[in-house]
Amino acid sequence: MLKQFESYLQQENMARNTIHAYLYAVRDFFVHHKELSKKNLLLYKTQLIENRKPKTVNLRLQALNRFLEFTGKPKWKLKSVKVQQRSYLENVISNADYQFLKNSLHKDGNMEWYFVVRFLAATGARVSELVQIKVEHINIGYFDIYTKGGKVRRLFFPSKLRKETQDWLDTKQRTSGYLFLNRFGERITTRGIAQQLKNFAVRYGLNPKVVYPHSFRHRFAKNFLEKYNDIALLADLMGHESIETTRIYLRRTASEQQAIVDKVITW
Repeated sequence: MLKQFESYLQQENMARNTIHAYLYAVRDFFVHHKELSKKNLLLYKTQLIENRKPKTVNLRLQALNRFLEFTGKPKWKLKSVKVQQRSYLENVISNADYQFLKNSLHKDGNMEWYFVVRFLAATGARVSELVQIKVEHINIGYFDIYTKGGKVRRLFFPSKLRKETQDWLDTKQRTSGYLFLNRFGERITTRGIAQQLKNFAVRYGLNPKVVYPHSFRHRFAKNFLEKYNDIALLADLMGHESIETTRIYLRRTASEQQAIVDKVITW
């Protein structure tokens, strides 16, 4: 049945990472409960709430609800749990640290990783999208990503970044294939990128908690709104289905809030 469920999700044009997460959630349910029933679903939800963060709980419940649709039991769907919204953004790399990391990588000749960081911060790409970018996309200036529901999101490459990248590719004599490769000449993995960024954080004395792939997507959004205050356009560029998701970038990071408080409150 899991194989059939996987095919069902693929037909829905879901991203590979989403399919993997949904299959994992369904498998985990059946590890704890042999039978699919409303009672067992509620027990499993309780177990999740006791042991997992609300965001993880909701992802698992979302997966199970899709599985219930697939099996013809939509009436058993589970309600999501409330996620407490913070009044600030957490663990977002500062613009100063981004510039420092980018410049350090360039100075040390780590050009592939310089461009990994540049593309994440200058395009707002998810790391799962980054690894799919090809040299051919650089040549045309954009990468069209097909999302669920048959929608298309266009990942634009700024002209300055395109020029830099093409010059680098010329020195490597590369004219086709995936842009970012590992030491074996194969497409780099998302896990490989995350681990290497942590290594560079330690090497350059940065906080590893803010040097991870999605942090640069956050930085892209923050910088974009500071330069061009159009939240509707940002929502489109980031591929958010709802503009409400994008509104978080109107908030300050915790460190930004602290700096403002230190400066303003003198009484």
